[in-house]
Amino acid sequence: MRPLRIGVIGSWSGPYAGGGRQFDAGMAVWLAAHNQHVAGRPVELLRRDVPGSAPELARRHAQELVEGERVDLLAGLDFSSNAYAVGTVATQARLPLVVMNAASSGITARCPFAVRVSFTIGQVTLPLARWALQQGLRDVCTVVADYASGVDAESAFVSGITAGGGRVGAMLRVPLATLDYSAYMLRLRELRPQAVFFFLPSGQMPAGFLKFWRDRGMAETGIRLLATGDATDDNYLEGIGELADGLVTSHHYSFAHDTPANRRFTAAFQTEYGDHLRPGYFAVAAHDALAAIDAAMSSPAARSGPNAGAGSAPAGERLVDAFRGVRLDSPRGPIEIDAHTRDIVQTVYIRRVERREGRWINREFERFDRVRDPGV
Repeated sequence: MRPLRIGVIGSWSGPYAGGGRQFDAGMAVWLAAHNQHVAGRPVELLRRDVPGSAPELARRHAQELVEGERVDLLAGLDFSSNAYAVGTVATQARLPLVVMNAASSGITARCPFAVRVSFTIGQVTLPLARWALQQGLRDVCTVVADYASGVDAESAFVSGITAGGGRVGAMLRVPLATLDYSAYMLRLRELRPQAVFFFLPSGQMPAGFLKFWRDRGMAETGIRLLATGDATDDNYLEGIGELADGLVTSHHYSFAHDTPANRRFTAAFQTEYGDHLRPGYFAVAAHDALAAIDAAMSSPAARSGPNAGAGSAPAGERLVDAFRGVRLDSPRGPIEIDAHTRDIVQTVYIRRVERREGRWINREFERFDRVRDPGV
């Protein structure tokens, strides 16, 4: 039987290399539980390294995977800029693109062959704005990284706050890879909002921001600090440690999520990788990407039609349609691929960073069910 060939594009080197390792680990856990097969077929994963935001390199790799390697699907993508570039290639080749992280709202709308199993920034941010208003936090400022996902986070939080009658005193944008946040801390101290919302991509930037927040004594001003779960990604949380103590975040997955599906997932992770690698939201999305591919390819919709003979890949259009409405019991909770938008529908959790049994965790304490991308 011809193997199912999946081209996976992500960061395996550079400052965001942890994302690639998480992609690998999440897929490995799913494959180990399914005899290394997807929809009854052996799997070949063809990885291509695109360190960070590099859309032209991502496009070239995707073109080579399609034309040279004859892959059946494209997947991965940590940065939205790369996803938009690869989406163009997927559309031209009429191949499904399964997005395992990139979180800009427009990806599935712009690429008719894209299916998202991760999240969108607006999806996880708007519930946090609504929660903040419930706590009486109506005077806020925002600090976001100056790229597509940062702008999405800013837009979602600001729209949520203002729709509820709140006020946004300043919207600050910082360049990617910023190391010195002194000027931003000074500005926030001058403005003295009730709360500051920040969005920075997982990895070095959140830790740097939180260190400046502590060292400049910002907590003593009484300003509350809020963020999306990118800031306390489980993959990095032990390293951030006390800098994030008490930080309230919103996201769709926590290592500490207490369900049978997640206990199985984290136990398999522990067996395979020990204590040196904790699953984060990259890993759970990669795991769910293979589960979604398996469900779509096993469906009657994908197997029917004149070109769907045994051992052959279903036509791209038919397979994309088969993803629509797929529902899974994920380690993060119930998820669904929206039948109209091909985007993810899922629970968003409000969490607080705490130390439990010697480990730092994101403890979930409130939830918003069946959240869709707000498209703000």
